[in-house]
Amino acid sequence: MPTFNAENLQSNMKVVYYCRTFMSIIGGVIAGICGFTGLMGFVVYVLVMAITSVCLTARAGFSIHSYFDSWNRVLLDGFLGGLLSFVLFWTFAYDIVHIF
Repeated sequence: MPTFNAENLQSNMKVVYYCRTFMSIIGGVIAGICGFTGLMGFVVYVLVMAITSVCLTARAGFSIHSYFDSWNRVLLDGFLGGLLSFVLFWTFAYDIVHIF
């Protein structure tokens, strides 16, 4: 088991958190502009988070254990954290484009 520097691990987790939050906002705006409602909007969120996980893994060179202590840190941590931001921007963009 490799030894991790706590500061580097914390910095890496911040990057994952910011990426997920940013992609949640972008995904929410896209879902709102495209007019997705109901369950289809949440499917968009799951797809955006899956793509984000793959991109973060690719950015790490598919060598997750060099930067994080487990795969869960990249693939699952923060998966639900961006959901509120997604719903906020999804409804906001939907209202602006399709209602007003």
